Amino acid sequence: MVDVDKAVLARIRKEGKDFEVLVDSGKALEFKKGKKVSLNEVLASDFVYKDSRKGERASETDMKKIFGTNDQLKVAEIIIKEGEVQVTKEIRDTEREAKRKQIIEIIHRNSVDSKTGLPHPRQRIESAIEEAKIKIEEGRTAEEQVDKVIEKIREIIPIKFETKKIEVIIPAKYSGASFRVLKEFGKMSKNEWKNDGSLDAIVEMPAGIVDEFFSRLNSICHGEVNSKIIE
Repeated sequence: MVDVDKAVLARIRKEGKDFEVLVDSGKALEFKKGKKVSLNEVLASDFVYKDSRKGERASETDMKKIFGTNDQLKVAEIIIKEGEVQVTKEIRDTEREAKRKQIIEIIHRNSVDSKTGLPHPRQRIESAIEEAKIKIEEGRTAEEQVDKVIEKIREIIPIKFETKKIEVIIPAKYSGASFRVLKEFGKMSKNEWKNDGSLDAIVEMPAGIVDEFFSRLNSICHGEVNSKIIE
């Protein structure tokens, strides 16, 4: 069982009545997401409350009527999975940091310096976010926040989103392994297998990952690949 002094509330309101259980915030969120966590690791108490601060237990009659059972553990499981779990500041900070790193990675992979055409290093993007004093919201996905971040850091660094089309001709002996890399990095608008077994393909990808793409491809083909940037 979880230390009660460190527990937070998981709660749900059904049919005008409140039901609460005391839980470990992090474990409860994992349990809610379907991860392999036992209910015993989540709960700080076996009791279901209508008001935990006052120590008022939920009525077994209400639980039976609303949840179809008055089994405290079964009701607790429903509350955690379907209700709201309070989140500690530590978890909010961790989630916010994870979102910040995701945003930086998305911008790095999909954008370039509008003056040089080269990708911005991750550190430069991170510094621009800090300088612009952008608040990352843990309640929204990284993808939902990218446009706002780009708008703010554009005042600090020259940046634009851009894609590149690259044609590659890969020798037969490397074509199988290379094909997986082509699919991983972008969308293929051309995919032709020649009579000698070589592969002629055109791949469209974010400009920020072109260098990484060539590095991966050359490591497989040992430099034996013909390539050109079409646009």
